[in-house]
Amino acid sequence: MAKAKSQFVCNICGNASTKWSGQCSACKEWNCIDEIKIQATTGVTKVNRYANYSGDNRIQKLGKISTEQQRRTSSHIKELDRVLGGGIVPGSVILLGGDPGIGKSTLMLQVSAQISEVITPLYVTGEESLSQIAMRATRLGLKADDLDCMAETSVEAIIATTLQKKPDLVVIDSIQTLFSEQLTAIPGSVSQVKEAAAQLVRMAKQSKITVILVGHVTKDGAIAGPRMLEHMVDTVLYFESDGNSRYRVLRALKNRFGAVNEIGVFAMTETGVKEVENPSAIFLSERRAEKAGSVVMCTREGTRPLLVEIQALVDQSPLGNPRRLSVGLEHNRLAMLLAVLHRMCHLAVHDQDVFLNAVGGMKITETAADLAIIMAIISSFKNRYLPAGTIVFGEVGLTGEVRPVHNGEDRLKEAANHGFKTAIIPKGNAGKWVKNLDIKIITVDQVSEVLDLV
Repeated sequence: MAKAKSQFVCNICGNASTKWSGQCSACKEWNCIDEIKIQATTGVTKVNRYANYSGDNRIQKLGKISTEQQRRTSSHIKELDRVLGGGIVPGSVILLGGDPGIGKSTLMLQVSAQISEVITPLYVTGEESLSQIAMRATRLGLKADDLDCMAETSVEAIIATTLQKKPDLVVIDSIQTLFSEQLTAIPGSVSQVKEAAAQLVRMAKQSKITVILVGHVTKDGAIAGPRMLEHMVDTVLYFESDGNSRYRVLRALKNRFGAVNEIGVFAMTETGVKEVENPSAIFLSERRAEKAGSVVMCTREGTRPLLVEIQALVDQSPLGNPRRLSVGLEHNRLAMLLAVLHRMCHLAVHDQDVFLNAVGGMKITETAADLAIIMAIISSFKNRYLPAGTIVFGEVGLTGEVRPVHNGEDRLKEAANHGFKTAIIPKGNAGKWVKNLDIKIITVDQVSEVLDLV
C-alpha cells in the first residue's frame, strides 16, 4: 500500500505548503494551517484525475464551433428564471448561498418537485434525513411522491449513482457536508470542499447534467470555503434578507449565461417560498406620502427597475462627534454627499446626526441614488416635504454637477406605471422620448438647484 503524504493547507485561502507554520504565507492569517494526509495514487490516476475537465479536449477552429444558444429548462419559478437569465442551462453548475434558515433548502425542494414534470431531478441531502425531506414536502403541499432523493455525503458515491441513473438535474444540499475518499481531511475543510466541487463540476461538464450546490455562509456573509469555489462554478446566487422581513432577495453575483446583479424577489409563507411579481409595489406599500425626509427613487437591479423609498433623519447631535449611519446604502458615499452639500449648497450639518435608510431591506450600490439621498437630507433638515407622486434619481459629482444615469427611460416608465406624476432627473436624461410619458419632468444641472426645489 502506498504511503500517505502530509500536506499543510490554510483553511481560509486554501494555500498549501509542505511544512506547518503559525502564519499563512499567502493570506497572512494566524493559526489557520491544518495538516491533511493525502493517499498516494498511481501515476495513471494522477494523470487522468482531471483529464478532459470541461468536455471535448480536441483542438478546433473557433469559427467552426456551433454558437447556437443552448436550450434552457424553466424552473417553473419566474423570479428564479429571471435571475438565471431565462432558465437552467444543461451542464451548468450553480452555487446558492445564504444565511441559515433563509429558505435555501425550501427553494431547492420546490424547484426539484415542480421541475420533475419536465426533466428528471435528483435531490441529494447531506444534512437531513430522507424522512425530514418527506415531512417538509408534505408541509409545503408539494407533489413530490415521485421525486428521487438520496442521503449521501461521499462525492464518489454521488457521482457513481448519478452516472448510473442519469438525471437531468442534481441538487446537492450542501457542498460543505461532502467529502472525497481520496483525502483524509474532515468534511467542510478547504481541501474537501475544493476537491468535491472539482469532481462535481467535471461530471457536470462531461455528462451535461446540471448541478446546483447549496453552500453555507460565514459570519461575514461570504460563502464558506475557498474563494476558488466561486470561480469554479458558472453561476453564484445569494439569498438575502434583512432578518426581520418575510421578503427574500435572490441576487446573481456571477452568471456566465445571463446578466450579473439580476435579482428576484420572494416572500416566505407557510407553504414555502412564493415569488413576488411586482416588488416595487411591495417596497412602497407602507409608505406615507408628504413626510419630511422621505424621497422615492428608481434604482435598477440587473434588467429590472425598482422603486425604493429613501428615508433620512437629520437631528441636532448631543455628541462632539456627530453620528453618520446608513442602512442599505454605502456609508462612504453618504460622507461624500454631505461634503458636497456643505461646499455647494452652504448647508452645514457638521453638528447634526444624519441617519439614512433604504426601506424594505434593499441594498443600493449604484450612484443613481445620490440625488435622492441629497433631497432626503435637505427635506429632513429643512422640515419640508416633496409633493406626493414625485420620483427622483441622478448621480452627483464632487463639483456639484448632477450627472445622467443609464436606462433613464426604463426608470421613468416604471414610475409612470405606478402613478407618479413628477420626476426630478438630471438634465442629460431629458431626451425627446420623455414627451411620450404621462409624467412631468423637472431637470436639474447643479446641486444648488435642488435646495430651491425642496
